[in-house]
Amino acid sequence: MPNLENLRKQAKQYLRWHRERYYPVAAEIRASLPQFRHLADNEILDARFKLSDAQELVARQMGFEGWQTLKSGAQTMSSHIKQPGPAVLLSSIAAQLFVADIKRSCDFYTGKLGFHVDFVYGEPPFYGQVSRDRARFALRLVCESVFVGDIRAREHLLSAAITVDTADEVKRLFLDFQMAEVSFHQTFKKQPWGSRDFIVLDPDGNLILFSGPAD
Repeated sequence: MPNLENLRKQAKQYLRWHRERYYPVAAEIRASLPQFRHLADNEILDARFKLSDAQELVARQMGFEGWQTLKSGAQTMSSHIKQPGPAVLLSSIAAQLFVADIKRSCDFYTGKLGFHVDFVYGEPPFYGQVSRDRARFALRLVCESVFVGDIRAREHLLSAAITVDTADEVKRLFLDFQMAEVSFHQTFKKQPWGSRDFIVLDPDGNLILFSGPAD
């Protein structure tokens, strides 16, 4: 269990997000706190949300009935010597892409690159996720540019890099995307460090590298 001070900070962060009307926090509040369960996102963000509510939210996410129960559990656990557990295995990663239109991005990644939509959230949508095999992209709606000028293209700043296992697979992937009339920032190329790769340009200027072994 995280220490109590970190949990207090987490509760204060939830309170700050609510005051700033950060929409994703509304879903977490609704899922964890019964008094907000039947409210829409806007209603939750308009409602009074106190520090005690944020602390209860943290407690329920940790599996406790409330903040006091969590505090008692944390104090009890901290009084025992903790035995080291097995190393934590990080099982997956999802790159976050900033986009101006969630639907347009979903259409691009599904129609052009062979991904499928895992979920789209919000009305209108402001967050979503697409995936293909073990590659996942979180799509975050941003209505203004997060980069100055054309720095991404000029400096070749990648938003994500995806690898495949064989030289044949990366070549077939490039040909599939070429047939789908995908825009490329860099076409199929052998690199000095022993890989073959290409870079896709999505509708929002995100650069996605696809790479595989040279032989």
